[in-house]
Amino acid sequence: MMDTPIGIIYGDVRPTLVNCSVVGNIRQGDYVKIKHHEVGWVLGRVDSIEAKTNLSIEKSYEIMNGKEVQVEQSITSQIIIIGYRDERGLIQTPRTPFAAGTPVFSADDDFISNVLNLGVGKKGRAYIGLVYHHEIPYTIDINSMVQKHISVLAKTGGGKSYLTGVIIEELMKNDVTVLIFDPHGEYESMKYPAKYNKEMDRFKVTPRGYPEKIIKISPEKGDVDLRFTLSQINIKELLGLMNLSDPRSYFVPLRKAVDSLRLKSVEYDLDDIIKELKQIDDSSLSQTLERELRYLKSLNIFSKKGLKIDEIIKKGKVSVIEMKGIPPDVQQFIVERLLYVLFEARKKDKIPPTLVVVEEAHNFAPQQGKSLSSKIMRTVASEGRKFGFGLLVVTQRPAKIDKNVLSQCSTQLILKVTNPNDLKAIANSVENITSTSVDEIQRLPIGVALATSPELPIPLFIEVRPRETDDGGKNIRVV
Repeated sequence: MMDTPIGIIYGDVRPTLVNCSVVGNIRQGDYVKIKHHEVGWVLGRVDSIEAKTNLSIEKSYEIMNGKEVQVEQSITSQIIIIGYRDERGLIQTPRTPFAAGTPVFSADDDFISNVLNLGVGKKGRAYIGLVYHHEIPYTIDINSMVQKHISVLAKTGGGKSYLTGVIIEELMKNDVTVLIFDPHGEYESMKYPAKYNKEMDRFKVTPRGYPEKIIKISPEKGDVDLRFTLSQINIKELLGLMNLSDPRSYFVPLRKAVDSLRLKSVEYDLDDIIKELKQIDDSSLSQTLERELRYLKSLNIFSKKGLKIDEIIKKGKVSVIEMKGIPPDVQQFIVERLLYVLFEARKKDKIPPTLVVVEEAHNFAPQQGKSLSSKIMRTVASEGRKFGFGLLVVTQRPAKIDKNVLSQCSTQLILKVTNPNDLKAIANSVENITSTSVDEIQRLPIGVALATSPELPIPLFIEVRPRETDDGGKNIRVV
Protein backbone atom coordinates (compact mmCIF):
# COMPACT_ATOMS: atom_id res chain seq x y z
CA MET A 1 0.00 0.00 0.00
CA MET A 2 1.42 3.39 -1.02
CA ASP A 3 1.87 6.12 1.58
CA THR A 4 -0.43 9.12 1.32
CA PRO A 5 1.39 12.28 0.16
CA ILE A 6 1.52 15.14 2.62
CA GLY A 7 2.14 17.73 -0.10
CA ILE A 8 3.03 18.54 -3.70
CA ILE A 9 6.05 20.46 -5.03
CA TYR A 10 5.03 23.67 -6.78
CA GLY A 11 6.46 26.95 -8.11
CA ASP A 12 10.15 27.56 -8.79
CA VAL A 13 12.21 24.49 -7.90
CA ARG A 14 15.91 24.14 -7.04
CA PRO A 15 17.97 20.99 -6.33
CA THR A 16 18.47 22.06 -2.70
CA LEU A 17 15.24 23.92 -1.87
CA VAL A 18 11.63 23.30 -2.85
CA ASN A 19 8.19 24.77 -2.07
CA CYS A 20 5.48 22.34 -1.06
CA SER A 21 1.71 22.79 -0.87
CA VAL A 22 0.68 21.01 2.32
CA VAL A 23 -2.33 18.68 2.31
CA GLY A 24 -1.42 16.38 5.22
CA ASN A 25 -0.25 16.59 8.81
CA ILE A 26 3.18 18.22 8.81
CA ARG A 27 5.16 20.39 11.24
CA GLN A 28 8.20 22.63 11.02
CA GLY A 29 11.29 20.46 11.49
CA ASP A 30 9.66 17.26 10.20
CA TYR A 31 11.61 15.02 7.82
CA VAL A 32 10.20 14.18 4.39
CA LYS A 33 11.21 12.09 1.39
CA ILE A 34 10.83 13.03 -2.26
CA LYS A 35 11.53 10.85 -5.29
CA HIS A 36 13.95 12.46 -7.72
CA HIS A 37 13.75 11.32 -11.36
CA GLU A 38 17.52 10.66 -11.55
CA VAL A 39 18.72 9.53 -8.10
CA GLY A 40 15.63 8.06 -6.42
CA TRP A 41 14.45 8.86 -2.90
CA VAL A 42 15.94 11.97 -1.29
CA LEU A 43 15.65 13.17 2.33
CA GLY A 44 14.48 16.69 3.14
CA ARG A 45 13.45 18.69 6.20
CA VAL A 46 10.64 21.21 6.59
CA ASP A 47 12.47 24.46 7.31
CA SER A 48 9.41 26.72 7.51
CA ILE A 49 5.65 26.44 7.21
CA GLU A 50 2.92 29.05 6.92
CA ALA A 51 -0.83 29.37 6.30
CA LYS A 52 -2.05 31.86 3.72
CA THR A 53 -5.68 33.03 4.06
CA ASN A 54 -8.10 35.40 2.42
CA LEU A 55 -9.25 36.80 5.77
CA SER A 56 -8.90 40.57 5.93
CA ILE A 57 -8.97 42.69 9.08
CA GLU A 58 -12.43 43.96 8.11
CA LYS A 59 -13.75 40.41 7.81
CA SER A 60 -12.21 39.49 11.16
CA TYR A 61 -14.33 42.23 12.81
CA GLU A 62 -17.41 40.75 11.13
CA ILE A 63 -16.58 37.39 12.76
CA MET A 64 -16.27 39.14 16.13
CA ASN A 65 -19.75 40.63 15.61
CA GLY A 66 -21.23 37.17 15.05
CA LYS A 67 -21.38 37.09 11.25
CA GLU A 68 -20.49 33.97 9.29
CA VAL A 69 -17.51 34.52 7.01
CA GLN A 70 -16.11 31.97 4.58
CA VAL A 71 -12.34 31.66 5.23
CA GLU A 72 -10.14 30.06 2.62
CA GLN A 73 -6.74 28.81 3.74
CA SER A 74 -3.77 27.20 2.04
CA ILE A 75 -0.73 25.87 3.89
CA THR A 76 2.69 25.97 2.26
CA SER A 77 6.11 24.86 3.44
CA GLN A 78 9.69 25.33 2.36
CA ILE A 79 11.77 22.15 2.36
CA ILE A 80 15.56 22.02 2.59
CA ILE A 81 16.96 19.07 0.64
CA ILE A 82 19.45 17.10 2.77
CA GLY A 83 20.36 14.50 0.15
CA TYR A 84 20.80 10.78 -0.45
CA ARG A 85 23.55 8.17 0.01
CA ASP A 86 25.35 7.18 -3.18
CA GLU A 87 26.88 3.76 -3.95
CA ARG A 88 30.03 4.74 -1.99
CA GLY A 89 27.99 5.64 1.08
CA LEU A 90 28.65 9.38 0.65
CA ILE A 91 25.86 11.90 1.03
CA GLN A 92 24.99 13.77 -2.15
CA THR A 93 22.38 16.26 -3.31
CA PRO A 94 20.71 16.05 -6.74
CA ARG A 95 22.40 17.97 -9.56
CA THR A 96 19.11 18.80 -11.29
CA PRO A 97 15.83 20.23 -9.94
CA PHE A 98 12.91 18.10 -8.81
CA ALA A 99 9.91 18.03 -11.11
CA ALA A 100 7.08 20.37 -10.16
CA GLY A 101 4.03 18.33 -9.17
CA THR A 102 6.15 15.63 -7.45
CA PRO A 103 4.43 14.32 -4.29
CA VAL A 104 6.13 14.70 -0.90
CA PHE A 105 5.88 11.96 1.77
CA SER A 106 6.68 11.73 5.47
CA ALA A 107 10.07 10.05 5.99
CA ASP A 108 10.18 6.89 8.12
CA ASP A 109 12.79 6.41 10.85
CA ASP A 110 14.83 3.85 8.90
CA PHE A 111 15.18 6.16 5.89
CA ILE A 112 16.15 9.14 8.09
CA SER A 113 18.73 7.08 9.98
CA ASN A 114 20.24 5.62 6.79
CA VAL A 115 20.67 8.98 5.08
CA LEU A 116 21.91 10.86 8.14
CA ASN A 117 24.19 7.91 9.06
CA LEU A 118 23.87 8.49 12.81
CA GLY A 119 26.24 5.66 13.69
CA VAL A 120 23.68 3.66 15.64
CA GLY A 121 25.11 0.38 16.93
CA LYS A 122 28.74 1.26 16.19
CA LYS A 123 31.37 1.02 18.93
CA GLY A 124 33.19 4.03 20.34
CA ARG A 125 30.18 6.33 20.15
CA ALA A 126 28.40 8.35 22.85
CA TYR A 127 24.62 7.93 23.06
CA ILE A 128 23.24 11.45 23.63
CA GLY A 129 19.51 11.02 22.99
CA LEU A 130 16.89 10.66 20.26
CA VAL A 131 16.19 12.63 17.10
CA TYR A 132 13.41 15.06 18.09
CA HIS A 133 9.91 13.60 17.43
CA HIS A 134 11.47 10.27 16.38
CA GLU A 135 12.75 7.10 18.05
CA ILE A 136 16.14 7.28 16.32
CA PRO A 137 19.17 7.23 18.66
CA TYR A 138 21.67 10.04 18.15
CA THR A 139 25.33 9.28 18.91
CA ILE A 140 28.62 11.17 18.63
CA ASP A 141 31.96 9.62 17.70
CA ILE A 142 34.13 9.78 20.83
CA ASN A 143 37.40 10.00 18.90
CA SER A 144 36.00 13.05 17.11
CA MET A 145 35.23 14.68 20.48
CA VAL A 146 38.81 14.34 21.68
CA GLN A 147 40.45 15.16 18.35
CA LYS A 148 38.21 18.00 17.18
CA HIS A 149 36.72 19.47 20.38
CA ILE A 150 33.06 19.95 21.33
CA SER A 151 30.97 22.73 22.88
CA VAL A 152 27.73 22.80 24.90
CA LEU A 153 25.90 26.13 24.73
CA ALA A 154 22.75 27.25 26.59
CA LYS A 155 21.23 30.10 28.54
CA THR A 156 21.25 29.97 32.36
CA GLY A 157 19.02 27.09 33.45
CA GLY A 158 18.96 25.69 29.91
CA GLY A 159 20.39 22.32 30.93
CA LYS A 160 23.99 22.61 29.74
CA SER A 161 25.51 20.92 32.82
CA TYR A 162 22.88 18.16 32.60
CA LEU A 163 23.79 17.51 28.94
CA THR A 164 27.50 17.64 29.80
CA GLY A 165 26.83 14.99 32.43
CA VAL A 166 25.22 12.77 29.77
CA ILE A 167 28.36 13.09 27.64
CA ILE A 168 30.64 12.28 30.59
CA GLU A 169 28.57 9.18 31.43
CA GLU A 170 29.22 7.90 27.91
CA LEU A 171 32.93 8.68 28.21
CA MET A 172 33.13 6.75 31.48
CA LYS A 173 31.50 3.71 29.84
CA ASN A 174 34.19 3.82 27.16
CA ASP A 175 37.07 4.27 29.66
CA VAL A 176 38.02 7.70 28.31
CA THR A 177 40.33 9.80 30.50
CA VAL A 178 38.59 13.04 31.49
CA LEU A 179 39.52 16.16 33.48
CA ILE A 180 36.72 18.53 34.57
CA PHE A 181 37.23 22.11 35.76
CA ASP A 182 34.15 22.44 37.98
CA PRO A 183 33.60 25.99 39.34
CA HIS A 184 30.32 25.16 41.11
CA GLY A 185 30.82 21.65 42.51
CA GLU A 186 28.28 19.97 40.20
CA TYR A 187 30.05 16.83 39.02
CA GLU A 188 30.99 14.85 42.14
CA SER A 189 27.31 13.83 42.27
CA MET A 190 27.97 11.52 39.31
CA LYS A 191 29.24 9.01 41.83
CA TYR A 192 25.59 8.39 42.71
CA PRO A 193 22.62 7.06 40.66
CA ALA A 194 19.71 9.28 39.61
CA LYS A 195 16.17 8.59 40.78
CA TYR A 196 14.16 6.45 38.39
CA ASN A 197 11.56 8.15 36.18
CA LYS A 198 9.31 6.79 33.42
CA GLU A 199 11.16 8.71 30.68
CA MET A 200 14.15 6.43 31.25
CA ASP A 201 12.21 3.50 29.75
CA ARG A 202 11.65 5.31 26.43
CA PHE A 203 15.36 6.15 26.15
CA LYS A 204 16.41 2.69 27.45
CA VAL A 205 18.34 4.22 30.37
CA THR A 206 18.63 2.87 33.92
CA PRO A 207 19.91 4.68 37.05
CA ARG A 208 23.59 4.07 37.71
CA GLY A 209 26.40 5.68 39.71
CA TYR A 210 30.13 5.72 38.91
CA PRO A 211 31.90 5.95 42.30
CA GLU A 212 34.87 3.94 41.00
CA LYS A 213 35.39 6.36 38.08
CA ILE A 214 35.23 9.78 39.80
CA ILE A 215 38.28 11.32 41.51
CA LYS A 216 37.50 14.56 43.35
CA ILE A 217 40.45 16.95 43.56
CA SER A 218 39.61 19.76 45.97
CA PRO A 219 41.19 22.09 48.57
CA GLU A 220 39.06 20.37 51.21
CA LYS A 221 37.44 16.94 51.58
CA GLY A 222 38.67 15.66 48.22
CA ASP A 223 39.94 12.24 47.24
CA VAL A 224 43.12 14.15 46.36
CA ASP A 225 44.15 17.54 47.81
CA LEU A 226 44.33 20.42 45.32
CA ARG A 227 47.77 21.88 46.08
CA PHE A 228 50.33 24.04 44.25
CA THR A 229 53.94 24.68 45.25
CA LEU A 230 54.98 28.29 45.68
CA SER A 231 58.45 27.55 44.32
CA GLN A 232 56.91 27.22 40.82
CA ILE A 233 55.04 30.55 40.98
CA ASN A 234 56.78 33.78 40.03
CA ILE A 235 56.36 37.05 41.93
CA LYS A 236 54.05 38.66 39.34
CA GLU A 237 51.70 35.67 39.38
CA LEU A 238 51.57 35.69 43.17
CA LEU A 239 50.82 39.43 43.28
CA GLY A 240 48.15 38.95 40.61
CA LEU A 241 46.22 36.69 43.00
CA MET A 242 46.07 39.39 45.67
CA ASN A 243 43.55 42.23 46.02
CA LEU A 244 46.07 45.05 45.64
CA SER A 245 45.32 48.44 44.07
CA ASP A 246 48.90 48.86 42.81
CA PRO A 247 50.66 45.47 42.72
CA ARG A 248 53.89 46.97 41.29
CA SER A 249 54.67 48.86 44.48
CA TYR A 250 54.70 45.56 46.42
CA PHE A 251 56.97 43.75 43.99
CA VAL A 252 60.33 44.64 45.62
CA PRO A 253 59.56 43.66 49.26
CA LEU A 254 57.90 40.41 48.17
CA ARG A 255 60.79 39.54 45.85
CA LYS A 256 63.33 40.17 48.61
CA ALA A 257 61.46 37.82 50.96
CA VAL A 258 61.10 35.07 48.35
CA ASP A 259 64.73 35.39 47.16
CA SER A 260 65.91 35.12 50.75
CA LEU A 261 63.83 31.96 51.24
CA ARG A 262 65.12 30.37 48.03
CA LEU A 263 68.69 30.68 49.32
CA LYS A 264 67.69 28.58 52.31
CA SER A 265 65.37 25.94 50.75
CA VAL A 266 63.60 24.93 47.54
CA GLU A 267 60.47 24.18 49.56
CA TYR A 268 58.54 26.90 51.39
CA ASP A 269 54.94 27.89 52.07
CA LEU A 270 52.97 31.09 52.72
CA ASP A 271 53.79 31.02 56.45
CA ASP A 272 57.49 31.01 55.55
CA ILE A 273 57.05 34.07 53.30
CA ILE A 274 55.12 35.92 56.01
CA LYS A 275 57.83 35.14 58.56
CA GLU A 276 60.58 36.27 56.18
CA LEU A 277 58.73 39.51 55.40
CA LYS A 278 58.57 40.41 59.08
CA GLN A 279 62.30 39.90 59.43
CA ILE A 280 63.44 41.96 56.44
CA ASP A 281 60.74 44.64 56.15
CA ASP A 282 58.33 46.01 58.73
CA SER A 283 56.81 48.80 56.60
CA SER A 284 53.12 49.36 55.83
CA LEU A 285 53.69 47.66 52.46
CA SER A 286 54.91 44.57 54.25
CA GLN A 287 51.90 44.59 56.57
CA THR A 288 49.51 44.82 53.60
CA LEU A 289 51.34 41.95 51.91
CA GLU A 290 51.05 39.89 55.08
CA ARG A 291 47.30 40.43 55.15
CA GLU A 292 46.95 39.34 51.51
CA LEU A 293 49.22 36.33 51.99
CA ARG A 294 47.03 35.20 54.90
CA TYR A 295 44.02 35.54 52.56
CA LEU A 296 45.75 33.26 50.04
CA LYS A 297 46.57 30.83 52.83
CA SER A 298 42.86 30.62 53.73
CA LEU A 299 42.16 29.23 50.24
CA ASN A 300 44.16 26.16 51.23
CA ILE A 301 45.62 25.51 47.76
CA PHE A 302 49.30 26.44 48.32
CA SER A 303 51.73 24.09 50.01
CA LYS A 304 55.39 23.03 50.14
CA LYS A 305 54.45 19.95 48.12
CA GLY A 306 52.08 20.21 45.14
CA LEU A 307 50.06 17.83 43.00
CA LYS A 308 51.90 15.35 40.81
CA ILE A 309 50.75 14.61 37.28
CA ASP A 310 49.93 10.98 38.08
CA GLU A 311 47.70 12.18 40.93
CA ILE A 312 45.72 14.46 38.57
CA ILE A 313 45.33 12.15 35.57
CA LYS A 314 44.59 8.44 35.85
CA LYS A 315 43.84 6.45 32.71
CA GLY A 316 40.13 5.78 32.23
CA LYS A 317 39.11 7.93 35.22
CA VAL A 318 37.31 11.27 35.53
CA SER A 319 39.25 13.81 37.62
CA VAL A 320 37.03 16.61 38.92
CA ILE A 321 38.90 19.79 39.86
CA GLU A 322 36.31 21.24 42.25
CA MET A 323 36.78 25.01 42.59
CA LYS A 324 33.59 25.87 44.46
CA GLY A 325 34.15 28.87 46.75
CA ILE A 326 37.49 29.81 45.16
CA PRO A 327 37.65 33.42 43.83
CA PRO A 328 37.49 33.84 40.03
CA ASP A 329 41.08 35.08 39.61
CA VAL A 330 42.41 32.08 41.55
CA GLN A 331 40.21 29.74 39.48
CA GLN A 332 41.83 31.21 36.36
CA PHE A 333 45.25 30.52 37.88
CA ILE A 334 44.27 26.89 38.56
CA VAL A 335 43.00 26.37 35.00
CA GLU A 336 46.06 28.06 33.48
CA ARG A 337 48.58 26.10 35.55
CA LEU A 338 46.99 22.67 35.19
CA LEU A 339 46.19 23.04 31.47
CA TYR A 340 49.75 24.11 30.71
CA VAL A 341 51.36 21.28 32.70
CA LEU A 342 49.01 18.59 31.39
CA PHE A 343 49.22 19.73 27.76
CA GLU A 344 53.02 19.59 27.94
CA ALA A 345 52.77 16.14 29.53
CA ARG A 346 50.43 14.95 26.79
CA LYS A 347 52.78 16.20 24.06
CA LYS A 348 55.50 14.02 25.61
CA ASP A 349 53.06 11.07 25.91
CA LYS A 350 53.34 11.09 29.72
CA ILE A 351 49.54 10.97 30.10
CA PRO A 352 46.90 9.14 27.97
CA PRO A 353 44.68 10.96 25.43
CA THR A 354 42.43 13.21 27.53
CA LEU A 355 39.25 15.26 27.16
CA VAL A 356 39.24 18.43 29.29
CA VAL A 357 35.83 19.81 30.30
CA VAL A 358 35.81 23.56 31.03
CA GLU A 359 32.59 24.76 32.69
CA GLU A 360 31.78 28.50 32.52
CA ALA A 361 34.40 28.71 29.76
CA HIS A 362 33.65 32.39 29.05
CA ASN A 363 35.35 33.18 32.38
CA PHE A 364 38.55 31.37 31.39
CA ALA A 365 38.76 32.47 27.73
CA PRO A 366 36.78 35.73 27.40
CA GLN A 367 36.34 37.46 24.06
CA GLN A 368 37.05 40.81 25.74
CA GLY A 369 39.09 41.63 28.83
CA LYS A 370 41.93 39.69 30.40
CA SER A 371 42.11 36.26 31.93
CA LEU A 372 45.24 34.46 33.09
CA SER A 373 44.02 31.28 31.39
CA SER A 374 43.11 32.79 27.98
CA LYS A 375 46.42 32.05 26.26
CA ILE A 376 46.60 28.37 27.17
CA MET A 377 42.91 27.90 26.32
CA ARG A 378 43.55 29.27 22.82
CA THR A 379 46.67 27.11 22.46
CA VAL A 380 44.85 23.90 23.45
CA ALA A 381 41.91 24.78 21.17
CA SER A 382 44.17 25.28 18.15
CA GLU A 383 46.85 22.61 18.80
CA GLY A 384 45.31 20.05 21.17
CA ARG A 385 43.76 17.93 18.43
CA LYS A 386 47.23 17.01 17.09
CA PHE A 387 48.14 15.44 20.42
CA GLY A 388 44.85 13.85 21.56
CA PHE A 389 44.15 16.59 24.10
CA GLY A 390 40.54 17.64 23.52
CA LEU A 391 38.31 20.37 24.91
CA LEU A 392 34.66 20.25 25.91
CA VAL A 393 33.71 23.92 26.23
CA VAL A 394 30.59 24.67 28.30
CA THR A 395 29.18 28.21 28.42
CA GLN A 396 25.98 30.19 28.90
CA ARG A 397 27.38 33.17 26.97
CA PRO A 398 28.54 32.18 23.46
CA ALA A 399 29.03 35.88 22.58
CA LYS A 400 31.45 36.37 25.49
CA ILE A 401 33.77 33.44 24.87
CA ASP A 402 36.91 33.83 22.76
CA LYS A 403 35.85 33.18 19.16
CA ASN A 404 39.21 31.49 18.49
CA VAL A 405 38.24 28.86 21.07
CA LEU A 406 34.58 28.42 20.08
CA SER A 407 35.35 28.22 16.35
CA GLN A 408 37.67 25.24 16.94
CA CYS A 409 34.78 23.13 18.31
CA SER A 410 33.71 20.96 15.37
CA THR A 411 30.75 19.47 17.27
CA GLN A 412 28.30 21.81 18.98
CA LEU A 413 25.27 20.99 21.12
CA ILE A 414 23.06 24.07 21.50
CA LEU A 415 20.19 24.17 23.98
CA LYS A 416 17.78 27.08 24.48
CA VAL A 417 19.43 30.48 23.94
CA THR A 418 17.53 33.80 23.88
CA ASN A 419 20.12 36.58 24.14
CA PRO A 420 20.38 38.32 20.71
CA ASN A 421 24.18 38.64 20.91
CA ASP A 422 24.54 34.96 21.79
CA LEU A 423 22.25 33.95 18.92
CA LYS A 424 24.32 36.06 16.54
CA ALA A 425 27.52 34.37 17.77
CA ILE A 426 25.92 30.94 17.21
CA ALA A 427 24.74 31.87 13.71
CA ASN A 428 28.28 32.97 12.84
CA SER A 429 29.96 29.85 14.25
CA VAL A 430 27.66 27.05 13.01
CA GLU A 431 27.90 25.90 9.40
CA ASN A 432 24.73 25.19 7.37
CA ILE A 433 22.42 26.68 10.02
CA THR A 434 19.35 28.45 8.63
CA SER A 435 17.73 31.60 10.02
CA THR A 436 14.67 29.47 10.88
CA SER A 437 16.80 27.12 13.00
CA VAL A 438 18.37 30.11 14.80
CA ASP A 439 14.85 31.40 15.58
CA GLU A 440 13.88 27.91 16.76
CA ILE A 441 16.75 27.89 19.30
CA GLN A 442 14.94 30.67 21.21
CA ARG A 443 11.85 28.46 21.66
CA LEU A 444 13.42 25.07 22.35
CA PRO A 445 11.82 23.13 25.22
CA ILE A 446 14.14 22.21 28.08
CA GLY A 447 15.98 19.04 27.13
CA VAL A 448 15.98 19.62 23.35
CA ALA A 449 19.21 20.63 21.63
CA LEU A 450 20.45 21.51 18.16
CA ALA A 451 23.38 19.24 17.25
CA THR A 452 25.96 20.18 14.63
CA SER A 453 28.88 18.05 13.56
CA PRO A 454 31.12 17.32 10.53
CA GLU A 455 29.32 13.94 10.46
CA LEU A 456 25.93 15.60 9.92
CA PRO A 457 24.92 17.08 6.58
CA ILE A 458 22.58 19.50 8.37
CA PRO A 459 22.09 20.63 12.00
CA LEU A 460 19.84 18.17 13.82
CA PHE A 461 17.35 18.72 16.66
CA ILE A 462 17.68 16.04 19.33
CA GLU A 463 15.98 15.21 22.62
CA VAL A 464 18.62 14.68 25.32
CA ARG A 465 18.33 11.35 27.12
CA PRO A 466 17.82 11.23 30.91
CA ARG A 467 20.91 11.10 33.09
CA GLU A 468 21.89 7.81 34.70
CA THR A 469 23.64 9.71 37.48
CA ASP A 470 22.50 12.28 40.01
CA ASP A 471 22.39 15.85 38.70
CA GLY A 472 24.50 18.07 40.96
CA GLY A 473 23.45 21.18 39.05
CA LYS A 474 19.69 20.91 39.61
CA ASN A 475 17.88 24.02 40.81
CA ILE A 476 17.44 24.55 44.54
CA ARG A 477 13.81 24.88 45.65
CA VAL A 478 13.10 28.05 47.62
CA VAL A 479 9.38 27.47 48.29
